[in-house]
Amino acid sequence: MPGDKKALLAVLGSCIALFWPGALTFGFAGVMAPIWQEMFQVGRAATGLTIFFMLAAVGAFMFLVGRWQERWGLRRMITLGVILTALASLLVSQATSIYTVYIWAFLNGMASSFVYVPALTLVQWCYPLKRGLVAGTVSMVFGLAAAIMSPFFAKMHSALGYEAMNLVVALLTLSIGLLGAYFARAPPAWENAASARRAKVVAAKPPAKIITAAKSFTVKESLHTRSFWLLWITWTFAGAAGVSMTILATGYGLFLGFPLSSAILILTAFNLTNGMSRLISGILSDQFGRNQVMSLAFLAAGIAYFVLPWADDLVTCALLAAVVGFSFGTLFSVSAPLVADCFGLEHFGAIFGLTFAAYGFVAGPLGPTLSGYLLDVTGDNFFLVFLYLGIFCLLAGLFIRQVVPPQRA
Repeated sequence: MPGDKKALLAVLGSCIALFWPGALTFGFAGVMAPIWQEMFQVGRAATGLTIFFMLAAVGAFMFLVGRWQERWGLRRMITLGVILTALASLLVSQATSIYTVYIWAFLNGMASSFVYVPALTLVQWCYPLKRGLVAGTVSMVFGLAAAIMSPFFAKMHSALGYEAMNLVVALLTLSIGLLGAYFARAPPAWENAASARRAKVVAAKPPAKIITAAKSFTVKESLHTRSFWLLWITWTFAGAAGVSMTILATGYGLFLGFPLSSAILILTAFNLTNGMSRLISGILSDQFGRNQVMSLAFLAAGIAYFVLPWADDLVTCALLAAVVGFSFGTLFSVSAPLVADCFGLEHFGAIFGLTFAAYGFVAGPLGPTLSGYLLDVTGDNFFLVFLYLGIFCLLAGLFIRQVVPPQRA
């Protein structure tokens, strides 16, 4: 059927557009951290700030993009995000200090917001009865891209050099991303709802596919619910614990004495499950409930962090990092349909962007920045860092179980 084909192409286009932003967000900084330390003569805390600036941009722009997409459309937002991602790679290719890397990180985080939120919104409107599946699919590509590209980033740097590698990445990001944006067309249900919002009218009889939009909470209403703030806290703790591994994995491998080519495998294992779990957990959440799936994933990650200081071989480290990656991917994929379940689809982008602000503004300082600082002042005491990140996972598992669809006043 034509409608089904367009919906499938929209999901495919969203996945293609998200590939390079995902690879750069979850893989590039982890691979480049030791290289930047050598290039600019800085410590772990300085490279940990890279993630802070990236997440700060995400926290600032997720909500704004959620608002802007209602006015300007989903495909325009995705196209702009792709262009910004490529421009950020051009900038970092000319980096002469760690401060240029911070600017790249902020621009990359901002750019990923312009792609990620519209893509999640688009696919859930295309398949409203399979939200977990489609949200998990695009989120899987967002995370799995880093697992695919992390080893190649290291090889490209070795073969091409720093500047040429980033120029090639910018070209690939632009060409592949724009192709994906071309196919990421919103369905008629979205266009009808957007037109109604712009005209400030309410449809007398909304299509069956957007019944959820008719009972949607506004942003203001969602902020007055207990579930919103519990989800916000969950993003703080689970986000801090998960994103820290993107910067700690390679460093821990080097600390244990592995060469860079082997240490990167720990980061690759993390990103592999970070990507795969997004589809798996999305499907499971459709069947067994969002809260249960997320809670169990966070519990497993907490245990993995507690065990990690005692691991001294590459395989065990990679497996434990993979468990943390599974939890992190679950946070991304299942939170999106959970927000839709609780607050509806009409203002999904803005509300999801606000929950993401916890990840952007708080998870960064509590995760990569604090862990980098502690490693610097304690002489690489990974036990302390892994301990507090494990506790964060357990707290997230407790909070997420209490997030339920709120009742209207």
